[in-house]
Amino acid sequence: MFETVLFPIDQSRQALETAAVALKLAQQHASSLVLLSVVEPGQDDPAATAELLQQARARFEQAGVSCRVIEREGMPAFVIGDVADEINADVIVMGTRGIAIESDQQSTAARVIQLAPCPVLVVP
Repeated sequence: MFETVLFPIDQSRQALETAAVALKLAQQHASSLVLLSVVEPGQDDPAATAELLQQARARFEQAGVSCRVIEREGMPAFVIGDVADEINADVIVMGTRGIAIESDQQSTAARVIQLAPCPVLVVP
């Protein structure tokens, strides 16, 4: 059912919990797994992001799931939607940190849901 699973990863604590869901989904469906990291200019440390991707890749491959890694720069929600379209993703698996109460900003997950060309599985 899910040939290609896109897993956008960041440096949040939720990313580890979400990784377990992405791994299980990929194993159950014998899916191709694509790890995506989006570096937001001026916000993220590219070296830390690259290290995170390598750790995640090693973890997935140790569990028997090979994965492809994509690194991009830009606004996360837009990049995630674009990459999902480019790779023909069947599902995007991502965590959420919710909506900031003190502002009107939506979470990245909420924006991805609006922009994605495929279903989005949001792990709380």
